[in-house]
Amino acid sequence: MRGKRERSVVNVTALSFVIVAAVIHAGWNLAAKRIRRGGARFVWAYYSFSAVLLIPVMAVSLVVEPQRPQWTWLLAAAVTAVFHVTYGVVLQRGYAVGDLSVVYPVARGTGPLISVLAAVVLLGERPGVLGLVGAFLVVAGVLVIGSGRGQAHVDEAARIARRKGVLYGLLTGLTIAAYTLWDAHSVTGLGVPPIIYFGTGAIVQSLLMAPYALKDREEVSWLWREHKREILIVGLFSPFAYLLVLYALQIAPVSLVAPARELSIVLGGVAAWLVLGESNAARRLVGSAVVLAGITAIAMA
Repeated sequence: MRGKRERSVVNVTALSFVIVAAVIHAGWNLAAKRIRRGGARFVWAYYSFSAVLLIPVMAVSLVVEPQRPQWTWLLAAAVTAVFHVTYGVVLQRGYAVGDLSVVYPVARGTGPLISVLAAVVLLGERPGVLGLVGAFLVVAGVLVIGSGRGQAHVDEAARIARRKGVLYGLLTGLTIAAYTLWDAHSVTGLGVPPIIYFGTGAIVQSLLMAPYALKDREEVSWLWREHKREILIVGLFSPFAYLLVLYALQIAPVSLVAPARELSIVLGGVAAWLVLGESNAARRLVGSAVVLAGITAIAMA
C-alpha cells in the first residue's frame, strides 16, 4: 500500500515537471513562429545560445556532482545530438513541403504513441490499462486539434502537399520517439546528470550544424539583427523546459512522461486561437478536453 502511495507521489511530481515544461514549451514556440526565414540557421543560433548559457552551469554541476565524469556521458550526449539535429532537419523539410497544421500535430501525436509502445515492448514498462488509455486519449486529442481541412476546396496539389506533410510528420514523430527513449536510457540506465547531458548535447548540436549555418554569414547576421529577442527567448526557455522533462524521466516511466508532454500542443493551439486569431477554435477546445482527460488518466495510473 505504501509503495503504491509513494509511486503515486512520484508520478504526480514528474507530471508537475512535465506540465510546467509544456507551458514553457508552448511559450517559446509562439516566439519561434515569428521567424519568417532561415529556419535551420535559427535552430543553430538558439542551440548555440543554449550551449553558451549552460557551459557555466555544467561547470558548477561537475564540481558538485559526486560522480566522476565518464566517457559514456559524452557518447550519450553525442547520440542525442544526432537525434535532435535529425529531428530539426526533418521537421523543417516537412514545413517546406506540407502545412504546419498537418506536420506538427502528426509529429507530436505519433511521437509519444511510438514512445509508449516502445517502452512497453522494449523496456518492459507496464503502465497499466488506465495509463495506456490515457496515452491514447492524449494522442487522439492532439490529432483532433490538428485534423480538418484548411481550405474549402482541396485540389490535387493540396492533396499531395497533405500526403507529404503526413509522411514528414510521421518521420518527425519517429525522431521524437528515438530521442525520448534514448534520453530516458541516458539519464536512468547510464546515470548521466541531466544538466551535463543536455548541455553537452547542445554543444555537439551547435558544432554539428555550424558548417551549414556559417556558409551564409549574412543570413546569420540578419537573423540576429531582426530576431535577437526570439533567439534569446528560445535559447533560454527551450533547455529549461527540456531539463524539466529529463528530471521527470529520472523518476517516472517513459510511458507516463512522453504522452503528458503533449499538453504543449493543447496550450499552443489555444494560444494560437486567442493570441494569433487562428480559426477552428471549437475543434481545438474539444481536442484540449480529450488531452486533459488523457493526462488525468495517466496521473491516476
